This record gives sequence, C-alpha cells and structure tokens, in this order.
Amino acid sequence: MITIVIAEDQRMMLGALGSLLSLEEDMEVVGKANNGAEAVSLVHKLKPDVCIMDIEMPEKNGLEAAEEIRDLGCKVIILTTFARTGYFQRALKAGVGGYLLKDSPSEELADSIRSVIAGKRLYAPELMEDLYSEENPLTDREKDVLELIAEGKNTKEIASNLNIKTGTVRNYISAIMEKLEVTNRIEAITQSKKKGWFK
Repeated sequence: MITIVIAEDQRMMLGALGSLLSLEEDMEVVGKANNGAEAVSLVHKLKPDVCIMDIEMPEKNGLEAAEEIRDLGCKVIILTTFARTGYFQRALKAGVGGYLLKDSPSEELADSIRSVIAGKRLYAPELMEDLYSEENPLTDREKDVLELIAEGKNTKEIASNLNIKTGTVRNYISAIMEKLEVTNRIEAITQSKKKGWFK
C-alpha cells in the first residue's frame, strides 16, 4: 500500500485530491496539510511513501518543505499551477520525484505516483522544453569575446585576437552584460556556463 500525505492550501482541492487517490486500491491518504510547515510535521510523524505538495502555501512554501523532507525517505511530487522555470530548477535541486501541473488529467496523478515510487522522475513536458530551449541571446562575435574573457584575456588582447579596436571590444562587453543581465565579466561567464551556453 502506498501511503500519501497531501499538502494543499485550497481546501476544496485538498478534499478532491484526497477522495481521488483514496479510490485507488493500492493507495491510502494518511494525512492532509494546509501549508508547508504542517506537511513537514506530518511527514516526520506518519513517514508516508509520498508527499504531494503544492508550491504557494502559507507558513512554508512547497519548495522549502521539499528541501526539508528530502532526507526523510519520503518522495515528493510537486503539484502546482505554476510552470515557472525558476520554481522547477529549485524543485530539481531539492530532489523532487515529480513536478506536475494541476491542469494534467486526474487519472495521470495515480500513475505518476506509482512511477515515482518505482524510482522514476516525472516532470511536466512544458517545463522540460522551457528549461532547455532558452536561447543564447549573444551574437557570434559576442560569444567569441566572452570565450576570450573566459580564457583570461584583457581588452587589448581580445582586440588583437579579433582584429578589432579596443573601443569595439568594450562595446561588445557592455552588450554582453546587458543581454545576460549581469554587472561584471565573472558573472557573465558564470551565467553562460550555468545555462550551458559555453562550447
């Protein structure tokens, strides 16, 4: 029997999820929480197999709660209306087993729980697309300049390497920082590496 705790601050949604999952022969909802703090406390007390967690909840949001219960042997499935890349990346870092959207068909939820219990990870397809489809905003020449910066070259050396004037290099560096929304060269390199844009 798969034991489940549900954390959801909308009471109607909480009740509906509980009823839905209780219909499954191999599942039992052992606890319901209205916020993240309650969810953490129920997971400590009831030691369920899975915690279904909303993100935006009072007292402690679902991502904070997921980070806290990561080491308690309970799998976490985020179930939310928010398809935000930032939330998703944080959920991945917290080691959640699934990140599903509330507009998914209800019958998929039970199957998803079984899959996560079996060790699979399930993420809403639209989030995966967002995560990997973010385009590099830099032009080819700007990419060349950033590569040379990463190699430790100064403005004069970059100008010499690319056969352009030092003033032009400075213009490229300003454009790179503006496009990547960073304030210095180190941040520009870090940001590009994080996004997987470096060759």
